[in-house]
Amino acid sequence: MESELHSIGELARASGLGVGTLRYYDGAEVLAPAWVDPQTGYRWYRPDQLADARLLARLRRVGLPLAGIRAVLGAAPGSGEARRVLDAHLHRLEDGLADARRELSLIHALIDQREQPMSTTPADVRRTVPTEELAAALDAVRFAVCGDPELPSLAGVLFEPDGAVLRLVATDRYRMALAEVPASEAPASEPATPAAPACGVIVPTPLVDAVRALLGAGPAEARLTLGGGLFRCEIGDHRIEGAALDFDYPDHRALTRLEPQHRITLAAADLRAAVETGATRTLPSGPHGTDCEVTVLTLTEDGRLTVAADPAPEDFRLAVNRDFLLDALDAGRPDRSDQPGQLLLELGGPIAPLAIRTPGRAGTFSVLMPIRLP
Repeated sequence: MESELHSIGELARASGLGVGTLRYYDGAEVLAPAWVDPQTGYRWYRPDQLADARLLARLRRVGLPLAGIRAVLGAAPGSGEARRVLDAHLHRLEDGLADARRELSLIHALIDQREQPMSTTPADVRRTVPTEELAAALDAVRFAVCGDPELPSLAGVLFEPDGAVLRLVATDRYRMALAEVPASEAPASEPATPAAPACGVIVPTPLVDAVRALLGAGPAEARLTLGGGLFRCEIGDHRIEGAALDFDYPDHRALTRLEPQHRITLAAADLRAAVETGATRTLPSGPHGTDCEVTVLTLTEDGRLTVAADPAPEDFRLAVNRDFLLDALDAGRPDRSDQPGQLLLELGGPIAPLAIRTPGRAGTFSVLMPIRLP
């Protein structure tokens, strides 16, 4: 039989993959050998597996994650699945490049300030946003603001201008919420002066709550000013302003580029009822290791999403903090979407975050960290 097969060393030389790498992908069930010598444990591969090995080497070079590599190599011919995986990966790479360019622009500005401190000052960013949209965005993220005094950098909402939108972000490390508001440049009250570009500002929680209270009624637009360590919100004749938090906010972009294995659309009321009445497990997985009630979401073989404390071994499962899940369902506000009452759940795996989206509001969603089941 060996004369008809390639040894692992031959396959390594022909494909450009190392012997150790081939062993890794065998263990990961990506590229298994055709035969393993029961006495020596030596691996042997069929001639037609050379093409897969060479494809695998190129997929590694472009940084495709393991799940994507497995999907490409396992895709049925003619299904289009391999191209969909590669297109999604290219989109993530392009987003990452855009993020890197944005960060480098800010880094260059900071270097300029450092080298020529008298020539540049942080720029104020002025945006006009619809008050109703801003209120909905604050409602969508407020539940995820951190209340831990040991994490002062998370004790507020990040207001991040990004082209024609204003992005709001909140996280306490166990969950994250994002919302986008359409924004236009507001006219400046003073002549513009040369300045370094400004990034987002962290608006402390009391200031966020004061702004939200002002958005109940009145003019349809709010004027926001961000920069110089300050945040200002003007609505008609009312003005609220205060100091922003002087911290660097964690990078939220990598966490929100998810790779879901399953997308499930369902009625928000049905999911809430299932979570409220479904069985839970008590685990020491809350903040600071405290006990919390854990909801286990499962997908049965016929694709139904259920809540079960002890799912069948063959069912897909994802465990999350029950209270955090209920908060996220409340914050989603599907009644504001184009498809009232509907939610979209994106599940990536038992150790991948859970994303909860509202159809019709692409830039607004919540992410919950998974809990490992014992």
